[in-house]
Amino acid sequence: MGDGVSAGHAVTVAPGAARSRARVAARTAMSLLVSAAMLTGCAPGQFSTQASRIGPDNGTDSCRPYLVALDSTGNYFGADILTGAAAGAAGGAALGAIFGQNLRSALIGAAAGAAAGAATGYWMALQKQSQDEAVLASRVSSDISRDNVQIDRTQEAFNQLTDCRVRQANAIRTDYQAGRIDRPTAVARLEVVKQRAMHDAEVGQRIEGKIQDRSAQFQDAADHLSPGTSAAIAAADRPPSSQPATLRQAAPLTMRPDASAPAFASLPPGGAVTVTGASGGYALVQTPNGERGYTPFSDLSGPGANPNAQSPPQVNGGGEVRTLAGSNAARRDQFAESVSVASHNAANGFDLSG
Repeated sequence: MGDGVSAGHAVTVAPGAARSRARVAARTAMSLLVSAAMLTGCAPGQFSTQASRIGPDNGTDSCRPYLVALDSTGNYFGADILTGAAAGAAGGAALGAIFGQNLRSALIGAAAGAAAGAATGYWMALQKQSQDEAVLASRVSSDISRDNVQIDRTQEAFNQLTDCRVRQANAIRTDYQAGRIDRPTAVARLEVVKQRAMHDAEVGQRIEGKIQDRSAQFQDAADHLSPGTSAAIAAADRPPSSQPATLRQAAPLTMRPDASAPAFASLPPGGAVTVTGASGGYALVQTPNGERGYTPFSDLSGPGANPNAQSPPQVNGGGEVRTLAGSNAARRDQFAESVSVASHNAANGFDLSG
């Protein structure tokens, strides 16, 4: 066929066509730069509504106020997180267009730049404002401290929401056991609670991702100011080895390590559990039937009953920035664990057996 290209023959692109493609790639890179500028000037919350993030309110969920509070605190973590990624993506695209001279290189550069920018954009932005190390350290310390306060608020909102779901489920079980509702009604109501708890966990996971991104930026900045910070945090983040333990007596199983948390299950005396972590005098355990939650170390015996062996080491030394970055990572990890426990139990629990 006269207009076809025979197999096995290379196709030579004319210099004019190559230049044309380079111009297209450059224009694409410029478009990405403009898009990045728009992204960095606008908060992500402007592109979505609360109803689109957590669903509309139909007036039947007594835990709705806690879900609203969780989503509201989560907005903080999305406010600036796109800045580094967007700037990095645009810069990477521009480099790809310049050096690769084609659109494919521009897109590859954008992807690489986004990954690098997400972790380094914060530090690069700070350096544009000042080169004085004392000023930079003060700014990073202030920003991390502010984030720590906000993570605490988000953690509290998530705690209140999970507590509310447990109380909803417990109330349904109580009504069923007292004969106030029949089994089909109890099962149907618990299924509603389960679906809502799974949705809560999804909201928590989205916020967790934003917290993780910000934490990575703070950690990168801390590494510049106090080399070795990432290594120290990584050493503290190593999970403890799982250890078996036995219940000395009947003990509550809760979603969080706090005496005020409502129990969603009861562990029988002599029951076996696997201890996988620790927090504030509570062991994070998993039961043979797959439930995960917290129970007091004082109710356990056996190899896993030692809280000191389960608690992660603290990040010390290296100055205020490193210490703050370590505390930020600890809060980040605690929130991630809370979301993980809630997600696991939402998917595997909320049945009549409790």
